[in-house]
Amino acid sequence: MKGVEIPPTIWSANALIVAPETVVEVHKENIAAGANVITTNSYGIIRSELAKEGIEDKILELNQIAGNLAETAVAETQSQVLIAGSLPPQNGSYRPDRVMEESVIRPLYEEQVEILADYVDLFLCETMSTIKEARTSAEVALQFSKPVIIGITLHDEERSCLRSGESLLDAIAELESLGVTGIVANCCLPERISDAMPALVKADVSIYGGYANAFTRIPNDWLLDGGKETDGRLLLREDLSPARYCDFVADWISQGANFVGGCCGTTALHTHAISDYLATI
Repeated sequence: MKGVEIPPTIWSANALIVAPETVVEVHKENIAAGANVITTNSYGIIRSELAKEGIEDKILELNQIAGNLAETAVAETQSQVLIAGSLPPQNGSYRPDRVMEESVIRPLYEEQVEILADYVDLFLCETMSTIKEARTSAEVALQFSKPVIIGITLHDEERSCLRSGESLLDAIAELESLGVTGIVANCCLPERISDAMPALVKADVSIYGGYANAFTRIPNDWLLDGGKETDGRLLLREDLSPARYCDFVADWISQGANFVGGCCGTTALHTHAISDYLATI
């Protein structure tokens, strides 16, 4: 991330500590590229990961910084861009087997939502790998009378199912019943989002679509701070240039998507390619 150290614990949240100006820069680059929504850099602010760095007591401060930096970017660009509060998995990404019990994760979401609420226009529950995780985060976020969009991460090999193996249709039905504003697929292969789009656009919600990552694949037993050869930094695909990524986005839009963007491994150049495409249709 622009030369900022990304440790195998708090990940991008480290930029809030060592390079807050870079966080603002990234927000502003995406706004200049045509983004209508930016997301707070709060995905890495997880109590268990902060504890590994000895800074668990900074959870309030770091969430506030993430919100402030997003607000600064919007103010300095004098834009009408919306700010989405990122709510992450609470025990690592892409690992449905590590999703903790509802009684454990609910208060963690309550804490983060309450802090971010003053800074954001909507909440984005991102990279949810199980229905339980998605439902719990949504129920908490919905208590704050702001739009809530749920981002589901899809299985790399199996079509139209979560990384847990649960059916996408079952997840959609569960989330529809809660009254969320949107259901999208995120942080997974763009090919799997294309497979899922017919089901997503039929959901009884106002927002549907996706934003993919640019990783080759994610091992089922992957850990950011694990010791296995396959752990740690994930490999980026060499074939997902901004233009090629935009081909996938164009397919999603042709299927009816009304919410698109980029996730891990994409940049403002990808945002710019999407904006240029949207200007032609």
